[in-house]
Amino acid sequence: MSADASGTVKRRRHSCVMERVLKHKYTVGETVYFTASNVARPAASGTYEVIRLLPTDGDDCQYRIKNSTEAFERVAKESQLAMS
Repeated sequence: MSADASGTVKRRRHSCVMERVLKHKYTVGETVYFTASNVARPAASGTYEVIRLLPTDGDDCQYRIKNSTEAFERVAKESQLAMS
């Protein structure tokens, strides 16, 4: 609280936003096993390398991953990955 020149007490409003900080389980360069979702092609499941850590999506960390046999990278949620 603070007082202005007239002696009126003013309350300062503080907005405290609590955010749950999620830590990525895997690191860049690590090899992981990707399990494709039901919507994705089953052939997409397999061993991938973590290329980049991405921001979270709700309660799930995200990663950019790459399979050596594919010419493109994928985005995967941590819940779709396992230690290889």
